[in-house]
Amino acid sequence: MSLPIPLIPDDPQPVQGRILKVALSRFRSYAAAALTPGAPLVALVGQNGAGKTNVLEALSFLTPGRGLRRATLSEAAFDQGDGGWAVSATVEGAYGESVLGTGIDGGEEEARTRICRIDRVAAGSAAAFAEHVRVVWLTPAMDGLFLGSAGERRRFLDRLVLAVDAEHGARVNALERSLRARNRLLEESFHETAWLEAVEHETAELAVAVAAARAETVRRLAGLIEATRDPASLFPWAALALDGALEAGVLERPALDVEDEYRAVLRDNRYRDRAAGRTTNGPHLTDLLAVHGPSGAPAERCSTGQQKALLIGLVLAHARLVAEMAGFTPVVLLDEVAAHLDPERRAALYDALDRLGAQVWMTGADPQAFESLRGRADIWTVSPGEIRRA
Repeated sequence: MSLPIPLIPDDPQPVQGRILKVALSRFRSYAAAALTPGAPLVALVGQNGAGKTNVLEALSFLTPGRGLRRATLSEAAFDQGDGGWAVSATVEGAYGESVLGTGIDGGEEEARTRICRIDRVAAGSAAAFAEHVRVVWLTPAMDGLFLGSAGERRRFLDRLVLAVDAEHGARVNALERSLRARNRLLEESFHETAWLEAVEHETAELAVAVAAARAETVRRLAGLIEATRDPASLFPWAALALDGALEAGVLERPALDVEDEYRAVLRDNRYRDRAAGRTTNGPHLTDLLAVHGPSGAPAERCSTGQQKALLIGLVLAHARLVAEMAGFTPVVLLDEVAAHLDPERRAALYDALDRLGAQVWMTGADPQAFESLRGRADIWTVSPGEIRRA
């Protein structure tokens, strides 16, 4: 089975992917707002609750999925509107300028579906945006990633994959539906073996596709980290691994063999899974493991500061991988990233962002955190419902 990760252009120097203009309509705290950034670094400054993160969330909807807050579509609507909202962005990528639009119409909540358009022509889904823009992000909610549940790290992992393979999210969702269908059959129609075999055939096929995309992404990311690691960096390199049998299997054996093996596991585990009320083996249980490279300590045993620095280094490495694979740099969203960094690490972060060559959007409540960026960054002041250039 060929892995579903695209390699778009073959240019060793990725072009800069960037947002030329973004307009929000009835989105979160904004009845209407627009920004036209001119510099690669963009800083949004304002008090807590002013609406800074709302702008980053709007940009995150230029990707498949539920954005950086994992919100429902209705939750993103302006509270004084009719329930509809829209985000429009003029972007520049490997194929020049395009206008991307997404949102939902107002009216009955049950009838709302996400609308996606490219140059005002309907697109099948937000996955089509990937030809024009890639977006990666880091938010304060991720600070506890290494101490959190395996499910949180698995969602983080799938977001890493999604940035290089826009169809990955659809496969993950299809796998979850297939697993739910199998669980229902085990509970309600256990002796309908033909139905179970059909569902398990689909489940195994989807499971291996998901595992293969994860394994290949982590393999590539680990290789890039190893090749570019800087022992002197204040954002240390991470050693990565996946704790999952299927992910390990697809790197060692033909995918069809791994599918057959997993299908046999599902068949042999029917009684156990029926008793447990869930499928007890598969990529829906995979964990992402990280080690603080310089010290060799598992990430979960590192200090809070070490974990934050490790996470920043990992996200920056991932952004470089996206640029390498897509042929154009992703737009990077960093929410409150400088808030808890000492001045030395803050300066090192800004230097690292300069070297990254990507357009980076940052937020912060303290204007002093961005003072050193004056002259090389666009700084915008955010107040409730309003954004203006500082």
